[in-house]
Amino acid sequence: DPGIGFAKNTQDNLRVMKHLERFCDMGYPVLLGVSRKSMIGNTLNLPSEEREEGTIAANVFGLMKGCRIFRVHDVQKNRRALDMTYAMMHA
Repeated sequence: DPGIGFAKNTQDNLRVMKHLERFCDMGYPVLLGVSRKSMIGNTLNLPSEEREEGTIAANVFGLMKGCRIFRVHDVQKNRRALDMTYAMMHA
């Protein structure tokens, strides 16, 4: 877990997201826990209960960067988006 939301500001968290592959290239499974995080709220100017689309976008980005474990609040929506992304990545 690269620690999104812990002791970093929004810009720092976005930079960590941009370079997630550096964590994934270390050879260990990477858990991404961005669900409803303030990084999403600050970027989209949304309260926590309205951050699901931002969460899904961040998780899809994480999958494309190499993350394979995701902590989410809305499992079904995220799973569908991640399954579709994975299918396109491996077609």
